[in-house]
Amino acid sequence: MVFMPANKAKRKYTTITIPLPLFERIRDKIEGTGFSSVSDCVTYILRETIAEMEMKKGGREKNAVVEKLKALGYTM
Repeated sequence: MVFMPANKAKRKYTTITIPLPLFERIRDKIEGTGFSSVSDCVTYILRETIAEMEMKKGGREKNAVVEKLKALGYTM
């Protein structure tokens, strides 16, 4: 029987393949850090990257709305 922490037991996972040389580079870089595995590190990197992309997209959308309002004669 395999026991998992309660928070991990409820999560669903998938497998993503990356080139072995990249895996090895990440593994070497995380040695001595707070990351317990390459998967943990890659998950962190992906979350940060997606959050940054979402912020940029949100900023572009806001700018587009501001420009449309200015074009209609509103001042900001």
